[in-house]
Amino acid sequence: MQRRLRTKKSAPRMALGKPQNAAPRKIVLVIYDGVAAIDFVGPLDVFAFASEVATKKRLGAPPAYVVELASACGRPVRSWSGMQIVPNHALEDLPPDLDTVLVSGGDYHRAAADARLLAWLRARTPEVRRMGAVCSGAFILAAAGLLRGHRATTHWAGATRLAREYPDIEVEPDAIFVRSGKMYTSAGGSAGMDLALALVEDDLGHDVALSVARSLVLFLKRPGGQSQFSRPLLAQTAAAGPLQGLVEWLVRHLDADLRVEVLAKKAGMSARNFARTFTQSMQMTPAKFVEAARLEVARSCLEGGRASLKQIARECGFGTEERMRRAFQRNLRVTPEAYRRRFARS
Repeated sequence: MQRRLRTKKSAPRMALGKPQNAAPRKIVLVIYDGVAAIDFVGPLDVFAFASEVATKKRLGAPPAYVVELASACGRPVRSWSGMQIVPNHALEDLPPDLDTVLVSGGDYHRAAADARLLAWLRARTPEVRRMGAVCSGAFILAAAGLLRGHRATTHWAGATRLAREYPDIEVEPDAIFVRSGKMYTSAGGSAGMDLALALVEDDLGHDVALSVARSLVLFLKRPGGQSQFSRPLLAQTAAAGPLQGLVEWLVRHLDADLRVEVLAKKAGMSARNFARTFTQSMQMTPAKFVEAARLEVARSCLEGGRASLKQIARECGFGTEERMRRAFQRNLRVTPEAYRRRFARS
């Protein structure tokens, strides 16, 4: 049974961490052959900046964090982009008093089949305060059975696969990061920094996290979810099966009347049969698909041109600016104006 995908942005506010005068929190970033460098370098820099900021605020205090890179065997690994990384430790050599473990994403397939890595993750999860993953690292936690019964997220391109392969996980494909108990997962790449900032805010407070965000030119709380970065319909259109011709016509005529009754007549079906067939083929109702297609084209218009919002709303089939604005806020949690500022060409 395929798990229904949920659409939440992020975790609720996390419980307070250790007091500020505590010993350094030991954080381990797990790497492996095929790892994506940004998935561990981003969080590593967030924690390093946080330690620096916190030390300045508490002269003479120990560092807030000690961050280590570790691989299953302790030998150098080669990243997905070809960079050689030398870890600090083998997993089995790490001390017992770890605070947080984050598994990096990347080309995860061999790592997700590494029995030694999976066994280590299972053994350490009860001992640590937080166990998490960045991007496709969620597949490694899932392979270890650690996300069973939890909410989780991953890069938008892999969310459907995660839900299909692990139906006992409640996947939230639009979330930037998710906390479920002591398990933490984040979306792709730079979202690992969003997660790390949230952990810093939880441990050291808002002021330290805000200073780190400013230093690294990041949002402390990124607006919107990861759906604003995805283009899901491009892949889905080719999978429409017997309705592919109709779907391709629909995408070319977004300003037309695209009610279910009209589309069903064009497909030569009853409205009821058409709605059922369409939903089975596209994994969404015709109405949802039409809105998503209109959104996708409107986003392209906002990114690449200077047409007015009124003109874009009319040409994409929304009819009015207000209807388009409501669709953007409902699906992407940003307004069309904010989306254009963020993604338009210079």
